Amino acid sequence: MKAIVNLRAAITIAAALWLAGCAAPTPADYAQETPKLELRQYLNGPLLAHGIFTDRSGQVKRRFTVKLKGSWQGDTGVLEEDFEYSDGSKERRVWTIKELGGGRYSGTAGDVVGTATGEAAGNALRWRYSLKLPVDGKVYEVDFDDWMFLIDDKVMLNKARMSKFGVELGNVTLSFQKL
Repeated sequence: MKAIVNLRAAITIAAALWLAGCAAPTPADYAQETPKLELRQYLNGPLLAHGIFTDRSGQVKRRFTVKLKGSWQGDTGVLEEDFEYSDGSKERRVWTIKELGGGRYSGTAGDVVGTATGEAAGNALRWRYSLKLPVDGKVYEVDFDDWMFLIDDKVMLNKARMSKFGVELGNVTLSFQKL
């Protein structure tokens, strides 16, 4: 009898977790939020970002700054990102971003697997992609689920969930400042 009660409890918990997953936010949930994020405007010119990577337990594993420069020609933008980590290592990523209309975007970069997809509404942008991540001499493909929120005309906050096979590896938190 006790095994049946435990099984029922496990099924109930699993169902609750599944339903909670179904209720995840979408960019449309932020459609009425202001200021409205106009990606071509915000990612145009120089920006500076400060960030951290935390592991699953919440421990800070890396700190970094990013110097960014964005430029647009019509519906196509180039975003240059120059990372400098607290250990002195450096990294560069150059995105090509396309505005597809209706708040949708796509993007490519040298270390991105395939094409990134983005959806914006109100003050929010959700940006999803797989990244080739070098770790200790090996390269792993990890999934990023970025959420960016425009706070005002100068500041945007970004929280990204990093996972592999659906298992969370950690989070990246960034604060962008338009210069």
